[in-house]
Amino acid sequence: MIYEFRKVTLIKTRKPQKKDLNADLQWFSESLGLFSQRDKERSCFRIFVELVKSTRRKQLLSSDELADRTNLTRGTIIHHITHLIESGLVTQYENKYMLRVENLETLIEELQRDLGRVFEDLKDMAQELDDQLGLIKRDKKSSKVISD
Repeated sequence: MIYEFRKVTLIKTRKPQKKDLNADLQWFSESLGLFSQRDKERSCFRIFVELVKSTRRKQLLSSDELADRTNLTRGTIIHHITHLIESGLVTQYENKYMLRVENLETLIEELQRDLGRVFEDLKDMAQELDDQLGLIKRDKKSSKVISD
């Protein structure tokens, strides 16, 4: 089965102490791995914020429109949009871009479902590999070895 994303980065950081829309958006974006040390101008964050705003207006944006709104080059926009699409945060329709869903809460719920399916597949494979390799299984509650 193929999922809508290839790479998701989640980073555990402290929530802002005080309620502030910009700080909250930065924390949200940082937690989704939208910042990197190479991205000195926080370009990906700026693009993400523009996509959030356009979602509120129910509007899709082209790479040229995003470049105009963020004062970034079209090449920079395409680079970060590719990352956002691969992460499952953004979708493309007729050369325009939008958030995958209509709000941020639903976005996180969708990502959680996607990741849950990936972890279920990994768990199934881990069980098969344990059986094939004869690895010891332990009862989680009592820490006793379960023999096959």
